[in-house]
Amino acid sequence: MDPDRIYRHFCMAARTLEVVGERWSLLIVRDLQLGPRRFTDLVRSLDEITPTRLTGRLRQLEAAGIVTRESPEVGREVWYRLTDAGRDLEPVIDALTLWGIEHARRPPAPGEPVHPEPAMIGTKVWLNEYAGAPADGLVWLWTFPGQDDYALHSADGRWELTRGQDDSAAVTVVATPERWATFLTSPRGRRRLPTKDIVLQGSAPEIERFANAFFAKLGPASGSKR
Repeated sequence: MDPDRIYRHFCMAARTLEVVGERWSLLIVRDLQLGPRRFTDLVRSLDEITPTRLTGRLRQLEAAGIVTRESPEVGREVWYRLTDAGRDLEPVIDALTLWGIEHARRPPAPGEPVHPEPAMIGTKVWLNEYAGAPADGLVWLWTFPGQDDYALHSADGRWELTRGQDDSAAVTVVATPERWATFLTSPRGRRRLPTKDIVLQGSAPEIERFANAFFAKLGPASGSKR
């Protein structure tokens, strides 16, 4: 471990920061929460990180037992996944996300990249904190054209996030990551659903339940399917 990253006093929080407190490390953990990713996937989702810097961070996280890599059976691409220790950092990511929602919330800046995964982690955290306990078995699906789909599943009064399609969704949201992130960071009193940029597909009662969960007023069903 780099001696410049050691705090040299006893504190378990300091111990943790010595391992994952360096720039990019927790964001790599964030982007591996929903399953394995390739090196190229991580470069794309982290935007300004250089391949050299990403290689260094991945090696540090591997050495710490947080990330492991899987050699491909066919081809040359390596997949990275979280270990049990890495998955145990999910509450840390969620807590940082919640702090940002409560104390550093602002919409995407002009030209700022918005990727689906951070926006959907924010959605999960927001619902778990503010929307009340959902009915078990409820599924909501977000479709971002040209990118991965994401589903929120309710179980034991909490929302859990997965990547991929789910045909059992009661409501499907069709939007760009930018528009959904802008909605999620908007003041509650100004929220309207659906909009011309956020289409909701589902029955009228389910769409109403969805809008209520986000404290949004239900407007004309432009583009929605009831």
